[in-house]
Amino acid sequence: MLETCFINISKTPKSRISELDYDNIEFGKIFADHMFSVEYKDGQWQTPEILPYGDLSLSPATSALHYGQSLFEGMKAYKNAAGEVMMFRPLDNARRLNLSAERLCMPTIPEEIFMQGLTELLKLDAEWVPPTKGCALYIRPFMFATDEFVGVRPSNKYRFMIFCCPVGGYYANPLRVKIETQFSRSVEGGAGYAKAAGNYGSALYPTKLGQEQGYQQLIWTDAIEHKYVEESGTMNLMFVIDGKLITPALSTSILAGITRDSVLQLARDWGMPVEERKISVAEILEAHANGTLEEAFGCGTAAVIAPIITIGYEGKDYDLPAIETRKFSNKVGAELDKIKTGEAPDPHNWMVKI
Repeated sequence: MLETCFINISKTPKSRISELDYDNIEFGKIFADHMFSVEYKDGQWQTPEILPYGDLSLSPATSALHYGQSLFEGMKAYKNAAGEVMMFRPLDNARRLNLSAERLCMPTIPEEIFMQGLTELLKLDAEWVPPTKGCALYIRPFMFATDEFVGVRPSNKYRFMIFCCPVGGYYANPLRVKIETQFSRSVEGGAGYAKAAGNYGSALYPTKLGQEQGYQQLIWTDAIEHKYVEESGTMNLMFVIDGKLITPALSTSILAGITRDSVLQLARDWGMPVEERKISVAEILEAHANGTLEEAFGCGTAAVIAPIITIGYEGKDYDLPAIETRKFSNKVGAELDKIKTGEAPDPHNWMVKI
């Protein structure tokens, strides 16, 4: 049982919900009425507050802007048929956030502050959870260093916040991806397993180069040999080869995705063979050549299940089977949607009702 913490709540004088067009929701462009905020200073977390969504005032010397102590999480809330707001695996996000915080030398946040802040925020902004099929309320918890100090050391002060935005689908179409063999996202022993803001900033340039070549995303490979696949953009990678679900094993260079874990669990529930191991580019190309590469897809909070239709490697494109023929990824995507909206049983107690 989580302890209770006191939260100061200041409601917005005028809601902006009328600005929301439920039939045309762009990802990450309109924000709910309120945000949660709590400061860490003098070695402890202060009194949390919920206040109207708005701009922040920061010193130019704010240390996160200079030395990269900044992290975030991504999660979603949904509405079931009864109109109740349901969160998907929020404690797993809280625990992964704290894992990231430890790696970046930042304070961990107590689960009771995380969960109560999130719960009270969603109670206030429940109307912002879209009832539209395929839509959700995206939730962005994040933390950053706030010392006004120009010097390379861990900050003494931090700010943890949560804001929300209603969203539709992240990718409109199946993905064309390029296997990246020049740039690296992360290296073993680095911070690739943390949701550090810098991981995403450093990925922008090689992704832009790939997009100029006609690919929406990259498949990152290991930083030493560029021989083994690791992640794709903002997603974990999965392949169905000869009836088996295969995904790269977790390491210090791969994020432990919550959607990844959910997909693997459902596959095991259904009796599908699952392998978490190194996957070489050569193995993928061989499976494509002999016809055993049945499916490839990314999975993550924003995209959920994002089918990959083409893989580019060293100037050549390899087209994959048609989306409608893909039994597993179509099934698991539909099942996750049903669990999140209460249309299917939730045997692993993933959903938390507000």
